[in-house]
Amino acid sequence: MVNFRYPYIFAFYGLLALFGILQWIWRKRKSEELSHWGSEKVRDRLFSQINQSAIRWKNRMTYWGLILLIFAATGPQIGMKLTEVKRKGVDVLVALDISSSMQAEDVKPNRLEKAKFEISRLISNLKGDRIGLIVFAGTSHLYLPLTGDYDAARLFLGAIDTKLIQTQGTALQEALELGMKSFPQESEKYKVLVVITDGEDHEGQALEFAREVASTGIIIHTVGVGTHIGGLIPVFDDNGNRIDYKKDRRGKLITTILNEGMLKDLALAGNGVFTRFDNRANAVEDLLKVINVMEKRTLKTHQYSQFEDRYQIFLSASLILFTTDLFITNRRKRRGTWHGRFV
Repeated sequence: MVNFRYPYIFAFYGLLALFGILQWIWRKRKSEELSHWGSEKVRDRLFSQINQSAIRWKNRMTYWGLILLIFAATGPQIGMKLTEVKRKGVDVLVALDISSSMQAEDVKPNRLEKAKFEISRLISNLKGDRIGLIVFAGTSHLYLPLTGDYDAARLFLGAIDTKLIQTQGTALQEALELGMKSFPQESEKYKVLVVITDGEDHEGQALEFAREVASTGIIIHTVGVGTHIGGLIPVFDDNGNRIDYKKDRRGKLITTILNEGMLKDLALAGNGVFTRFDNRANAVEDLLKVINVMEKRTLKTHQYSQFEDRYQIFLSASLILFTTDLFITNRRKRRGTWHGRFV
């Protein structure tokens, strides 16, 4: 299998082809001009000291040298070796609340954006662990299955907003159930479910279900996003402009407050810890510590082709052609015999 480090350099072949066409047109016009210089015998005598065959060979070597040089510049690599790779870690599934209350701005810039920022920091600090994402509000969905591709995880994370789920609410029990089903079943250990929410509008018997989930070996950590003072829930138009704040049926502004007590009880039932994402700069550090000290297992053992650089072959061939070109002379070694006239 062949791979190229810089495939965009192949575009230079287009320039080389254009240069070749222009040179062919120039040579054709030059040949037509020379045809007016007299008879063929006259032209042969005038150019008797020039080795036309050598010139043609020099041009060919120059072109082939450029072709090989461009190919070498693309960085060709050929898969030659198989390397065994082992990765140790745990499975981390993050269940993120995206209900409308997560748009409150008591945590800057708002609760959801703060949570996404800290999750991104969490992903950046994982070492061999797999990461997955669940989003929930009134319903829950597996947004990203467990993966070791951290770049893909950050890409999916960046696209999350409160519009992904139209049904409002905080269905914690459903998120816990989905999380339990989303883990692989081959082991009862090495599984972490991180629930990130403000706990607002909590529905269902989440505490009892958390104990059932913990009995399967899954550790449940909870993260509260918000403050005890709380904040108003903004309402946006279709263009993303804030036009009002959410109100109840009586027209009174709704203030959403972090339900810390419930989240602490949920973490206790899940054999995990509770932490909070607030306006601190290092809010995710406590969560990282408990994940990093967990016992790790071999998550994946696979073999892959390791590519080796092979540009040296084509570069050497190109240099040989250019060097040979220098030693080929355009002049004939023997002069033609002069008969005293041209015709």
